[in-house]
Amino acid sequence: MSLLDHERYCAAITDETALLRDTVRGADLTRTVPTCPDWTIGRLAVHVGQAHRWVEAMVRDRAAEELPDDAEHIADYEPAAGADALDAWLADGADKLAGALRTAGAEQPMWSWARPQNAGFWARRMAMETVVHRADAAIAAERPYDPAPELAADALDEWFELATDPDAVAEDPRARELLGSGQTLHLHATDVPGAEWLIVRDPDRLRWSRTHAKADMALRATLTDLLLVLQRRLSPDSPRLEIIGERALLDHWLARTAFGASAEDETV
Repeated sequence: MSLLDHERYCAAITDETALLRDTVRGADLTRTVPTCPDWTIGRLAVHVGQAHRWVEAMVRDRAAEELPDDAEHIADYEPAAGADALDAWLADGADKLAGALRTAGAEQPMWSWARPQNAGFWARRMAMETVVHRADAAIAAERPYDPAPELAADALDEWFELATDPDAVAEDPRARELLGSGQTLHLHATDVPGAEWLIVRDPDRLRWSRTHAKADMALRATLTDLLLVLQRRLSPDSPRLEIIGERALLDHWLARTAFGASAEDETV
């Protein structure tokens, strides 16, 4: 699939962080986040800011290996107390990350935990990280969430790329359970022309493409709701969704596609 350009990802990091800040501003920072129940809204915001600073440090240093994600190795890792300080800290971290990525350029080689091993991976990953966690904050604060269509679609593209990567499937017993005998899942955004995906579960690999096709299971919803369902932020039981065909295929997919078993592990 074709990516958005590097500058679009860099801009999305700062733009989506600004929208996250708007969502968090004035909210009860101690309120539990339903989609990440181990976190409060405040902890969620700190997680995003710490992810930005962790990646910024690695991009700045052109890291050839993973940097520990902690205060010992990353400057300004914790915000000062108070909502205003958190807001300023989030903005500063996003600006620094976007600046480091722009300086590096997309093709700059560096460590990453998936392909490609370059700064472009992190520009996209941090943009999508912020897009999805803004949804968590919006759900918790009961505020609107409507990402730009190109970002929502690219977040789904990235999700499928990560979930179907042959190396990741080979290493993850849960992901190997997604291999099948040709079963198909189709996703259809009802509000954005051309925003459709097909997943094919072959015996030896998982395939996906942007296409319209008949499938064993079809999920129809707005593009935002497709993103929320596939990212496990919206229940497949929601009345906002239309599921046609073998519902069990969707449930099976959702149960086996996450970065980890807990909120701390599911994101970066």
